[in-house]
Amino acid sequence: MTPRTPWQALTRARYPRTVWPWRAAGYLGTGVLTGVPALLVLLVLVVFSLVLVGLPLLLLAGVALGGLERRRLRIVDLDPAADPHRIPDAPGLAAWLRVRVREQATWREFAYAVLHATVLWPLDLIVLAVALGVPAALMSAPVRLAVDGHEVKVVKAYLVTSYPQAFAAALLGVVLLVALLYPLGALAGARAALSRALLAPRDAELRERIGEVTASRARLVDAFEAERRRIERDLHDGAQQRLVALTMTLGIARLDAPAGPLADRLAQAHDEAGRVLTELRELIHGIHPQVLADYGLGAALTDAADRSAVPVTTDVDGLPRLPTAVESAGYFAVCEALANIGKHSRAGRARLTARYGSEALRIEIGDDGRGGADPARGTGLTGLADRLAVLDGTLTITSPPGGPTVLRVEIPCRPLPEPSGSSSPRTASSSARA
Repeated sequence: MTPRTPWQALTRARYPRTVWPWRAAGYLGTGVLTGVPALLVLLVLVVFSLVLVGLPLLLLAGVALGGLERRRLRIVDLDPAADPHRIPDAPGLAAWLRVRVREQATWREFAYAVLHATVLWPLDLIVLAVALGVPAALMSAPVRLAVDGHEVKVVKAYLVTSYPQAFAAALLGVVLLVALLYPLGALAGARAALSRALLAPRDAELRERIGEVTASRARLVDAFEAERRRIERDLHDGAQQRLVALTMTLGIARLDAPAGPLADRLAQAHDEAGRVLTELRELIHGIHPQVLADYGLGAALTDAADRSAVPVTTDVDGLPRLPTAVESAGYFAVCEALANIGKHSRAGRARLTARYGSEALRIEIGDDGRGGADPARGTGLTGLADRLAVLDGTLTITSPPGGPTVLRVEIPCRPLPEPSGSSSPRTASSSARA
């Protein structure tokens, strides 16, 4: 695996012959180049801040330096450092400043700017002077002795008066350079890790990405539900009405036609149109039942129980109106569970309970069948769990061999406010199908 940081490269035997020592030196050297101007700017702004003018400028300087330092990290860290700042909701400088002042990232950048201007760049300079300056001074001894002609004082302590001594100092400088490349890389790696921790913490990146994914999934669910409702309306107001008109026309023509082959053909067409209309109504109901949109989840669950092939006892009183995506997910979860009960469980009866409390919708569907429900067998439970996961919901199945099977759905949500001046939506009462 290709090293991504100096710390990873340090474990390689050929580290001194790679580019990483020079990347480390370049990172520390550019730290000095940015640290000196940062110190000067900090001193100037501190003077201005005495009259409460420089405080906003100090924060802005920290933000600017933070952006520069995140780019400079690429010298020794090949993984990009993401910008931790949020995009303001409104345009303009005032909105941008309000967001920045309230962000933790802004204050971390300000702390880093102070630390960089006062501590880090002098430390970078000292490390470079020791790791590169001392070996360079030793290796330059022969050249300096040739220029001077008599004697040379190396690193202010070692007096060289002959060429054997000068070449010995140069050899020592080479050995010392190779040895000091390791602590140089380690310090650069530590320095980069500190910068990333303050300027682009990975946990913040993960939280931001998870938040973005969650928000995008929620938007997709909302868009999907809106598209389902649009298709349902188009079919209900368009194709279904045309089929109703066609069925009525065929029925009238059938009554007016004299007995014979024509009347038989009209009767056949009338019956076929009726079957197509029934199938279309079932399709519309499966896409998005009108009872769910008009009366809420309680009525829709009772309607689903009435349609079940297995008698279902329902207890769904008192459900408030919930967000559309939550009601839709709860409804289709129940439909899928009841369909599985009718197809696979060999149950004689089923029960359905739905409650809202503690800011969560909880639905439980049980049956007295043979059990052994397995999502891996393609019963639609896996897709159902994925649908609930988009809403941070959970699906729990208890189905030992021999039964009973209990499926529990829990979706965190908040009820919708009731429209002022209107009565509460109709809820479904407990019922039992014989």
